[in-house]
Amino acid sequence: MADNRSSEGFGRRLDEHAIDAGAAEPERPDGLVDSGVYVGGVRQASPVSLADTYRCLQQLDDAMAWIGLRRPGREQIASLAAEFQLPDLAVEDAINAHQRPKLERYGDTLFVVLRAARYLDERDAVEFAELHLFLGPGFVITVRHGGTPDLAGVRRRLEAEPEVLALGPEAVLYAVLDRVVDGYAPVVAGLENDIDEIETGVFGGDPNASRRIYELSREVIQFQRAARPLLKVVDALAHGFDRDGTDEELRRRLRDVADHLTQVVERVDGFRHLLQNILTVNATLVSQAQNEEMRSLTAASFEQNEEIKRVSAWAAILFAPTLIGTVYGMNFTHMPELDWRFGYLFAVALMLAVCGALYLLFKRRGWL
Repeated sequence: MADNRSSEGFGRRLDEHAIDAGAAEPERPDGLVDSGVYVGGVRQASPVSLADTYRCLQQLDDAMAWIGLRRPGREQIASLAAEFQLPDLAVEDAINAHQRPKLERYGDTLFVVLRAARYLDERDAVEFAELHLFLGPGFVITVRHGGTPDLAGVRRRLEAEPEVLALGPEAVLYAVLDRVVDGYAPVVAGLENDIDEIETGVFGGDPNASRRIYELSREVIQFQRAARPLLKVVDALAHGFDRDGTDEELRRRLRDVADHLTQVVERVDGFRHLLQNILTVNATLVSQAQNEEMRSLTAASFEQNEEIKRVSAWAAILFAPTLIGTVYGMNFTHMPELDWRFGYLFAVALMLAVCGALYLLFKRRGWL
């Protein structure tokens, strides 16, 4: 192993510039967040550039470089691809992002895509971020396309357990997987709380319930797409660990991650079915409310029609005497009935007879 002093020219010494346990990862303009070179699980140097990392890695025997990037450019990815002989297809995926969780092997190089998630309380929404990992003999490269997860915490955790970090790139992959899966727990709790609020709103007659159910269903589906494919990734990784004879402690920890992930997937599947049921119930309640409104409108219309019938019937009854009186009230000279002794009585009797007949007719038809 080369003298540690030989690495000091390529970066900062860890004991001189230790990372604050509560600080976030500092991001540099070139997309490089942090770079560390480890021997036996102990950090030997913190290079400030990719070129320094390459040189430092060559100077130290049995060393492993852990390079953390966030939204790097094509130049940085091309440099890493040339140095570590990364597969072209995986490099394109890392640049373009928008991949589903997967694990692919290219000879000695492993390419893993993960989708992290976090719940935003201020917006009652779930935010997703993509994370790519390249693993090979003596190197781990993490490429983030979002603000989550905080890999600085993962790095600090592993640096506090040098015996685990000494197991190599697989230990880093396990720790990142564990961090991503642990990050799902607050999301599950947030979604569950949102569903409870929706249930209350549905039975409380909230007019915006349908829109909220739709939005939440989309988030649950996206969460499913992030978590469910990860089951195959963890399963494939576990088989690889068994085949390669990876340390038993690391395999045990990976099985624990798989158990937690299975619980998350089952909960999310339950959320999706529950939301479908809530949507059905909401549609039923909305339909019932519409039916009640239609019945109310129908009843009001019926009452209105009945009133119109009564008014029309009385109007017709009262119109008959008016018509008769109008006829006999005309000032024509030759009207035989005007000189008839019983003309007045005849006119009154005619009015009563017509009104009575109309009353009986409307009464029989139910208008009065």
